[in-house]
Amino acid sequence: MNLKIALLQIAPDGSLEENLAKGIRACREAKEQGADIALFPEMWSNGYRIYDRPPEQWRAEAISADDGFILAFGKLAKELELAICVTFLEAWEGGPRNSLVLFDRLGEKRLAYAKVHTCDFGEERYLTPGEGFETAVLDTAKGPVKVGAMICYDREFPESARILMLKGAELILTPNACPMEINRLSQLRARAFENMTAIATCNYPGTVPDCNGGSSVFDGVAYLPQMEGSRDTCILQAGEEEGIYMAALDLDQLRAYREQEVHGNAYRHPEKYGPLTELKVEPPFIRADKRKMDKRYADRRGAAPGEKAGLRK
Repeated sequence: MNLKIALLQIAPDGSLEENLAKGIRACREAKEQGADIALFPEMWSNGYRIYDRPPEQWRAEAISADDGFILAFGKLAKELELAICVTFLEAWEGGPRNSLVLFDRLGEKRLAYAKVHTCDFGEERYLTPGEGFETAVLDTAKGPVKVGAMICYDREFPESARILMLKGAELILTPNACPMEINRLSQLRARAFENMTAIATCNYPGTVPDCNGGSSVFDGVAYLPQMEGSRDTCILQAGEEEGIYMAALDLDQLRAYREQEVHGNAYRHPEKYGPLTELKVEPPFIRADKRKMDKRYADRRGAAPGEKAGLRK
């Protein structure tokens, strides 16, 4: 059962309306190529243009999750019978969020996610981080698929993909907006390998500043019965050029592999992982710009407000 994933490695235009029109055209082309899922790069609504303008200017471009821009993709998903994962700068109290919405082929909203690991050392310090990682069952023409999401910098924390695996994700959708060099690609390969989970990443093409294409799909299957050694889990690696890149994910193969191999949650010892949830940060990892935990989060964790973590006070 091959699930066809279209990575929309396309450059944004100058406005929300232009990006809507170009995004719709890309989805239609993806459907013509046989796609089951179409994935946009990070913050498609404004092309992730937050580093070359004053914050007050791009923050004003934030839209709600029920904006006509988002609803248009839900309508399109139903029309085309195509799952669409659209990304946007989301209007949010206290500061916008870096978000996505995943529609299934019936046009139903199945997953809404806001980037948890915002890049607080840069312009993303003006964004509100998401609350956590969730999965959803996505209705596709190839049957139901358990899907999760992470966005760009989330990829650099093993906990992101690990939590999604523990919540049952078979496929992790990862919008992106940065140079996909060898080490970042290695992170994706590792996340897929260690969790036995497919990871599809869509980046902007090389014509977009600070991006270089390199959209990819790792299927997470390192060993096959007919092979003596391991195999490369990368089933698609795009170049820098703008375009729609299609990968065929063998779900039957992935599911059979997950039932018998040693990774994922098969042999973990979570009772020994206590330090992973401790809030204290020791040198050399102390950073002055790391967000502080607000009172609501402190109350939930039983910690003192002002400790390093969570939301900026």
